[in-house]
Amino acid sequence: MKIIIVNGPNLNMLGKREPDKYGKKSLNYIEKILLDKAKKFKVDLIFFQSNHEGEIIDFIQKEGAKADGMLINPGAYTHTSIAIRDAILSVNIPFVEVHITNIYKREKFRRRSYFKDISIGQIVGFGIYGYVLAFYGIINFLKKNGKV
Repeated sequence: MKIIIVNGPNLNMLGKREPDKYGKKSLNYIEKILLDKAKKFKVDLIFFQSNHEGEIIDFIQKEGAKADGMLINPGAYTHTSIAIRDAILSVNIPFVEVHITNIYKREKFRRRSYFKDISIGQIVGFGIYGYVLAFYGIINFLKKNGKV
């Protein structure tokens, strides 16, 4: 089984960018935690991060078509990218939307997600451990649907 992990703009700056909001751990740290969890389920993970919308779309189109599920933190594209939404729909992949902060308690413009209605669920506001919760969520979903 293969799950792709997609991170959008500025997530490469985790640990440095606004640590009071996003914490002091890096994206690499999150990847190591997820790799450890994936071993227990014999799941292959493919990680991708880009600050560029087109690169994210290209990755989802290429790797999403071969994956069983996806975790995505679209970053600021959450609130703006119909194009990434369309890429996800084009590969018809189950996914969990992840946000380190609770986007519904932030600025008004951050409270809209172009992904929430097509995701199997959202995990928001649990810091970097939201990725672990999302991982278990997608595994559970795939098990219930005969993929694991």
